[in-house]
Amino acid sequence: MNQVFINEALTKAINDYQISKSEINGIKYNSFLTVVIRTLVTIYNELDILNPYQANNKEALIENLTKFGYSRVDLDKFFQNLENFNELEKEKERTKVFRQNPYLYEIEKELIDMLICKKMNFHLTEKEVKDFFELLYSPSTPNPLRVSFNYINMTPNVWQVVEYFNKQMQENVKIIEPKEKNILNLKAYEILNYNIDMINNMSSEEIDKLNHEVYDYFKIRENAINKEYLLEKAIDEIEKEKNKVTSGNGYVDILLIMSVICTTIMLVAVVAFLVV
Repeated sequence: MNQVFINEALTKAINDYQISKSEINGIKYNSFLTVVIRTLVTIYNELDILNPYQANNKEALIENLTKFGYSRVDLDKFFQNLENFNELEKEKERTKVFRQNPYLYEIEKELIDMLICKKMNFHLTEKEVKDFFELLYSPSTPNPLRVSFNYINMTPNVWQVVEYFNKQMQENVKIIEPKEKNILNLKAYEILNYNIDMINNMSSEEIDKLNHEVYDYFKIRENAINKEYLLEKAIDEIEKEKNKVTSGNGYVDILLIMSVICTTIMLVAVVAFLVV
């Protein structure tokens, strides 16, 4: 692809990445701009980078690279720093005059910030962190080409990228708020022989499990839209049954009713006698 995608540096980086993937120990695959693409692939995925490039769709790439919370403004600065890095490297090659490239550190920081956005807003695995860290330009990187490039461009502090990484990882800790307990009608728990103290001592996960038992006991589907209403109705039916004057035996119930009637007649007779 001859056309420029966003800028010359990014176009070169993606092209070099695709060309050199089969030579993982080669110079091009371990050159800085290619490693930037490799690092982006560890944070996002390869299709997030290559598909927009193949389609020449700038907005699609921007959407992909901001999907974890990295801002559009910061992404524009990242693209500009890539271009600044590339221009300085070309000038050094043209003039044969050595100059440290300060944009290397800025780009490394921006990549770390992208990782932190993913950490804070989405799931980040240990493998992703490990793969990302190994691609950083530091004295501890496993590739000698990156180690030497780091020493050339990061003096006087060759550890500054690692220091920034560690600082950001330590300071940006995702706090998971405890899930709120989903308490149903307490009478439902009582029917299953759970009292209020037992409910209060349960975690939200334990409550969710118990709620499943409740709905199962009352034969109510948990995915029913009106499940709360159905539960209330089922509890009311049970309460009505409890309040009925019955022994559960038909013959005994008849005797009870007759005794009530007789008692009523006797009371009426006594009252009538007293009045007379």
